[in-house]
Amino acid sequence: MSTPDTKRPSLSVVIPLYREADSVAPLLARVHEGLAGYGGPWELICVDDGSRDGTSLRLHDAAQGYGDHVRVIRLGRNYGQTAAMQAGFDAARGELIASLDGDLQNDPADIPRLVDELLERDLDLLQGWRRDRQDALVMRKIPSRIANRLIARVTGVRLHDYGCSLKVYRARVLKRVALFGEMHRFIPVWVAGVTDPQRIGESVVTHAPRRFGTSKYGISRTFRVLLDLLAAFFFLRYGSRPGHFFGSIGLALGAVGSLMMGYLLVVKFLLGQDIGTRPLLFVSILLLVASLQFLTTGIVAEMLTRTFYASSDRTHHCIAWQTDPATATWRDAA
Repeated sequence: MSTPDTKRPSLSVVIPLYREADSVAPLLARVHEGLAGYGGPWELICVDDGSRDGTSLRLHDAAQGYGDHVRVIRLGRNYGQTAAMQAGFDAARGELIASLDGDLQNDPADIPRLVDELLERDLDLLQGWRRDRQDALVMRKIPSRIANRLIARVTGVRLHDYGCSLKVYRARVLKRVALFGEMHRFIPVWVAGVTDPQRIGESVVTHAPRRFGTSKYGISRTFRVLLDLLAAFFFLRYGSRPGHFFGSIGLALGAVGSLMMGYLLVVKFLLGQDIGTRPLLFVSILLLVASLQFLTTGIVAEMLTRTFYASSDRTHHCIAWQTDPATATWRDAA
């Protein structure tokens, strides 16, 4: 880490990059300018997500000019931003972790202020809010606003800007979260699964137009967000009890199918009408079969979940703090 001063907690800055060769030199310069007066030990971790435009070479050369506190990680191929961020988080050694994009649209000078605000408000995650976002209206801003409102409504974590990569976390909380797929935009939602959502806040940050290269995202990511949102909703609400999710659907389908079948039985045996060619008969049979499938899927999912937790050291709950077991005593019966 860069300085011995410990006025502020130790900080790890994680930056994922993909095909950002032209941004490397100004990016590292701005990080060092922004953190020059941080007043605590800090390190910079740059993760090259398998770029083939010379990004890793420029990172390596630039890092040698600044010192050992600049660390470079190169992934074997392009795994995506989520994997790059996870690699950086795993390598981070600071008490706090800050993340930002490598396209120079986030301002590293905001980080010290966010750190102070996180500590002052006693938060576990402080999310950046690009209130004056410098991006295309139709291709970036409008889809982002729709996605932000949808995510907030479905998950209950009320933030204005989930997509902003500029965030500050407490490392002890973030390291309980494992990111997969393209879940980086849902980090606040996953963090809410291991800490009180009230300990997640947001703060307005600076946002600048892209200077080099082109954006790696387009309108197509809107559809991926919907699929990722469904997965996030399922794991957060039913991760430890999947049987309730599948069982509720199965019982609902079974109830509707049973009512239809009961009606057909009355029509058949009390009214004497033929039901063999009625579409309602086939629909009711389909609903009953689907109900049985959902119920059995729920049972299998419960077995897999119990096996997962029993065979690993992970638990579905997270302990925020506890009294020291070494100082605990027994109370004798009176």
